[in-house]
Amino acid sequence: MDFKEVTSQSGTAITSYGDGGFRLGEIRCLGSILITPKGYYPWDVTDVSSITLESLGNITNQAENIDILLVGTGEKMVFLSKELRSALLSAHISVDVMGTGAAARTYNVLLAEGRKVAAAIIAIA
Repeated sequence: MDFKEVTSQSGTAITSYGDGGFRLGEIRCLGSILITPKGYYPWDVTDVSSITLESLGNITNQAENIDILLVGTGEKMVFLSKELRSALLSAHISVDVMGTGAAARTYNVLLAEGRKVAAAIIAIA
């Protein structure tokens, strides 16, 4: 999967997750994913310990267009490091961490409310 630009953020609604990927609308995306108001990107992260400020570059580069970042950490919620949370706050990005399922559902709710939401979600089996 390559970057997929969207003209409307409603094109990034998560219609399903599991089996190692996600479905956004009718498009199946394998692996973890970053979703921004501009589109979605493959994300080469398989566990929380691999999440770095650099791996979130497509998010931080669009900070002015994002109110909140949801991080889906896999089967269960795992906290981000204090340093990473601090770096995201310094970039003016509010972050909420939860398991992948909760992140996908919360993302869709915030998207439907018209919020400027981004997501960094680790794929689950």
